[in-house]
Amino acid sequence: MLLSMTETIRRHFTATGYVANQTSVLLHWHRKLKLWLPPGGHIEENEDPVQAVIREAKEETGLDVVILPSGGPGPFDFDEPGQVQSPVTILIEDIDDPVDGFHHHIDMIYFLAISDPGQEPLPGWQWFTREQLNSGDGLRSPDGDMVPPPPDVLEVGVLAIDAVKNRA
Repeated sequence: MLLSMTETIRRHFTATGYVANQTSVLLHWHRKLKLWLPPGGHIEENEDPVQAVIREAKEETGLDVVILPSGGPGPFDFDEPGQVQSPVTILIEDIDDPVDGFHHHIDMIYFLAISDPGQEPLPGWQWFTREQLNSGDGLRSPDGDMVPPPPDVLEVGVLAIDAVKNRA
């Protein structure tokens, strides 16, 4: 949705983390949106995006994660002011919520790796392989339909897998 300079829209700040290993990315079926999505949510008061994405990943998946470098120029050598890990990108997502109405999510996207590879995600989470993401194939939703992830999740999911592979 394009807005003119005189129009305003409510914005919520969110953080999303693509939890990946060397072959797959972790997604769950979002019942309200009926989409396969990575963990994420609203940044709470007095929380920075890194704290938010780590908290959301733990709450939603049960996994302890680490943030992978974004590939940007930081962190810089100076001590002050402090720094927060840069996201890989920032998306502006149209949200049409029946309770909150239409608004935007300013969504800071991070790539995450599981800190202890022996951990298993909570029930309801599914690993999508690079091949599934590249082909756009879906997984069976709880409704029984084969549903692929949205195009942005397909593309960013592959990049998250690459980030984990390049880290190894």
